[in-house]
Amino acid sequence: MSYLIIPESYKPLMTMRQTEQGIKLIKEFFQQNLSTGLQLRRVTAPLFVLKGMGINDDLSGVERAVTFPIKDLNDAKAEVVHSLAKWKRLTLAEYEVKPGYGIYTDMNAIRADESLGNLHSLYVDQWDWERTITAQDRNIAFLKRIVRRIYSAMLRTEYLINETYPQLEPFLAREVFFIHSEELRRMYPDMTAKEREDAITREHGTVFIMGIGGKLGDGEPHDLRAPDYDDWSTPNEDGFEGLNGDLLVWNPILNRSMELSSMGIRVDRESMLRQLELCDRMERRELYFHKKLLAGELPLCIGGGIGQSRLCMLFLQKAHIGEIQASIWPDDMRKTCLNAGIQLI
Repeated sequence: MSYLIIPESYKPLMTMRQTEQGIKLIKEFFQQNLSTGLQLRRVTAPLFVLKGMGINDDLSGVERAVTFPIKDLNDAKAEVVHSLAKWKRLTLAEYEVKPGYGIYTDMNAIRADESLGNLHSLYVDQWDWERTITAQDRNIAFLKRIVRRIYSAMLRTEYLINETYPQLEPFLAREVFFIHSEELRRMYPDMTAKEREDAITREHGTVFIMGIGGKLGDGEPHDLRAPDYDDWSTPNEDGFEGLNGDLLVWNPILNRSMELSSMGIRVDRESMLRQLELCDRMERRELYFHKKLLAGELPLCIGGGIGQSRLCMLFLQKAHIGEIQASIWPDDMRKTCLNAGIQLI
């Protein structure tokens, strides 16, 4: 319950019927804009992958994957995906997608170790996307250009929703403010990483925090990242490190920052080896995915995930992600939400 925020005098601005219609409109319109803006084609994604091949993402490295045996494969273990960063890169190679083009898909996951609350559910639904790039694209300027394209699709979606449901007022900032996590730490040295995110997003409205995963000046990372998908250890022109980041917006209903997307330029051979060594995970070099990358059989790429339920929750101005998606919640959370006018599906 410590993760539950109850907004004062909260009242949903849409009926449940309008909410379901709004979810459909957002999902259809945004993914079309994302596809057009980044030149992505839709592909079908797996719900689970074989364990032990290095294809499933480790996220921060501590989350347990939901696992089950497969009878017809002599009880070989499968894992429900955490996300699809590595699978998408394998797919780019299989489809021979040229630089400047990419893929997107509906990613559905179960994350049993999530701390449940307004923004976190056991069920995760994202638009996962990946785009082939060239070696010349592996820089901060290119990363920012892609972030701006994604955010432009979000702004267009917000406009459509506000036109369709006039009771919803627009609130997104017009521009993205970019900052490196080390710069942010120096601005607010006495705050936790989450407090720093709230402070900078409250000021600017929409923020992209770069360089997430590597240790900062105080010896701690802004947040944890696995060492084998995003490149967070490559120095940039400012002397800081990292070609990845998180896109956050200020949520006026919850009065806090809200992450909508985590994305980045993916590791090349050199940066993956460097990060595996930094994280003391060099044994992963023997896994299927890692061997293909080290052998030069996978394209350079950029990619990320965009939360579907979170985007709908934000645009429809809901207080809890359970107003958007069906999931399992603690009984006391359901009761507290119901008393506060928050109807969980």
